[in-house]
Formats: sequence, C-alpha cells, structure tokens
Amino acid sequence: MEGLATRSYLALFKVPGRLAFCAAGFVARSSGAMVGIGMILMVSMLYGSYGLAGAIGATNALAWAAGNTVLARLVDRYGQNRVMVPATIISAASLVGLIVAAWFRVPVAVLFIPSAISGLTGGSPGAMVRARWNHALAEDAQLHAAFALESTLDEVTYIVGPMVATVLATAVHPTAGLITPVVLSVVGGLWFYQGLRASQPPVRLLSVAESPSEQPEAASDALDAPKDVTRFGQTADRFALAFGGMLPVVFVSLLFGGTFGAIDISVVAATKFMGSPALAGVVLATMSLGSALAGLTYGARVWKSPLARRFVIGVVVYAVALAFLLTAYSVVALVIVGFFSGLAIAPTFTNANTLVQTLVPQHRLTEGLAWVGTSIGLGAAVGSAVAGRLIDDFGYRAGFITAVAFVVVAVMMALAGVRTLSRHSGVAGFSREAA
Repeated sequence: MEGLATRSYLALFKVPGRLAFCAAGFVARSSGAMVGIGMILMVSMLYGSYGLAGAIGATNALAWAAGNTVLARLVDRYGQNRVMVPATIISAASLVGLIVAAWFRVPVAVLFIPSAISGLTGGSPGAMVRARWNHALAEDAQLHAAFALESTLDEVTYIVGPMVATVLATAVHPTAGLITPVVLSVVGGLWFYQGLRASQPPVRLLSVAESPSEQPEAASDALDAPKDVTRFGQTADRFALAFGGMLPVVFVSLLFGGTFGAIDISVVAATKFMGSPALAGVVLATMSLGSALAGLTYGARVWKSPLARRFVIGVVVYAVALAFLLTAYSVVALVIVGFFSGLAIAPTFTNANTLVQTLVPQHRLTEGLAWVGTSIGLGAAVGSAVAGRLIDDFGYRAGFITAVAFVVVAVMMALAGVRTLSRHSGVAGFSREAA
C-alpha cells in the first residue's frame, strides 16, 4: 500500500506547475487552522470567559461563512487573483486590528468588529486549490487522489497549527497565537493568488442560460445535449445549493463543523481543568494526525463501491469514535479518542468534495466546493458558541456532549440523504461536459 500511495501522489506532480500551486495553496490556508483556537485562547486568557471566547470565534466563523460563498461566486466570474488578492489583504489587516485591540484590553464588544471583517474577507484557499486540480486533471482516479491529498494537507495544517498557536499563546503572550496566521495568510495568499495566476481555472463569464439572447447558436446546440447536461445549463444562474444532492452534503458538513467548534473549545477547557493547558494543541493535533494518515491511505486506493455509500459510512464511523469522548477523563484518553475519531475525517471530506464535483457544473465548481468549507465554518461557529456557553455553566464535559449531539444528527442527515446522493451523483462527469 505504501508503494501504491507513493506512485499515486507522485503522478499528480509530473506536469510542471502543479507542485507550486499545491504548495502555495497549503501555505495560504494554513492560517485557518490557527485562527479559531488562537481567538479562543486569547479571549479566554485575557477576558476570563469561555463564553465570550466562543462568541468572538463564532462571529469570525459566521462572517467567514457569509462571505465565503459570495467570494467564491465572484471568483468563478472574475478570477481568483482579481477577487482574492484585495480580500486577503483586508482580512489580514483586520486580524492585526483584533490583536492590537485585545493587547490593550479594549471593551470586549470592540473585538467583534475586526473579527467579523477578517472572517468576511478570508475566503477559502482550500476550495480554490481544489478548483485548480479539477481544471488540471482529466482522469477521475487522479482527481480522487488529488482531493484526498488536499484533505490530508488540510489536516496537516491542523496538526501543526493548534500546537503552534497554543505554545505561542501560553508561553509568549495570549495574542501571539494570532500573529503567525497573519503572516501565513499574506505570504501564502499573494503567492497563490497573484504569483501563480497561470494555474487558476479560466473565467466563465456567461452561460447559455444566463444570456440566451446573445448566444442563439449555443442555445440551439443545448437542445440537442443530453438531458443531464441541459439540466445544468437551465439552472446555471442559481446558487450551487440548487443542484440536486448538494443539500445533504452541505448539511452533514455543517454538523461536522459543529463538532469541530465544540471540540476546539472543549479541549481547551478540559486540558486546563486537568492541569495541562499547554497540551490542548497536542490533543487537537493528534486528531488531525489520525485524519491525515487516513486521508493519504484512502486517496491512494481506487474505490469501486458507490461514492454516496462511502460518504455515509465515514459519517457513521466518525460518530461511533467521537462518542468515546464522553468516557475520556484524562489528557491521554483525549489523545487516544482524538486520534481514532480523526481517522474518519479526511476520507469523509474527500468523498464530500468529490460528490460536489459530480453535482455541479464545472464553471460553478469553486462556489460548490466553497459551500463545503462554508458549512464547516458555520457549524464550527455554532458549535463553539453553544459549547462555550455550556462550559461556563456546566464544565468541559458539557462541551463534549454538544459535539456528540451534533454528530448524531449528522448520521441521521446522511442516512436520510443517501438515496438523493446516489441518484444525483450517478451523473458524474456531466459537470465537465456542461461547462
């Protein structure tokens, strides 16, 4: 399996330029793994409330969720560099404003403003690097490996990011955990969006359905197209959520995000209660390590079982593993549970992103992929806020109960949507022809 994995991933980089945009995308999105826990640590340490920490983090995540799909839709229309270069600069500057405001202990209400602006303009480098892979690759097997690699790289950022943020916040200054994300977002963002413009997907300004009067010949050709291709064209002006099968993927991603937000703040509270606050990042990193290892292994294999079924199985496995959080009474137990629950994360989101690629037309792919990230961010905001309030009132275990509640609902949603996903993902490949 190791040799197979090596061959699968090395094959992705045979064409010059792919390694560069993959590496740049990795740097650009690395800051995202540090912002959430960095805010929680900073606010909880300086202002003494997990509820306020969760609220500030939730504001950032909610704003990110609101802005992400709008930015993605603009990117599909105007290009990644034209939209995301100014957005990245604004986001980083707002995060600097948040750090300065917290440093001087301004009234907590002031912190919500830069937190919201930073989230609103942050965008989703992960969705945009996946869009570049989709543009670069023609083979479905290679695309599966590329999406698995990107899911694994996502987890690598969450292995290193929380540990770095925790060490900086606890050993240097509570605000220090947010300084590194500023640097990473600016350096990685300018490299990815501006420096590597040649690899970004071409801009599709108009579709047949959006401007039929100006494209009569194309409209005539569309009448002879297969029904599924015409179906994409007839709905091309709608949001990506309008395409069949997208809602189950988005709702499950949202609920997964709820578990992530609840776990982040719960682990910070739990390790502090257990007398080892500096180990919060280690616990979260171990969960991401399990996810990264599983993602690499999963992506190296060509799967023949139905994609929708594999998606549901991943959700169920994650729920079973996460339930053991309720039995964890030590940091060691948290590490073990975190590792095994992490094994289901990257494969599940590899399947989620692959499903999106089969459900939306190619010229709407950035928006479709962004909805996965947006839903995770939205769920994380809710999970962090709810868990933070419950932790203040009932202790850290209430936060873990919140995470388990989210994943139970995710299982129900996945099971309820499997038939819809199976039916609509059966038109895999039409997204390319429809473009």
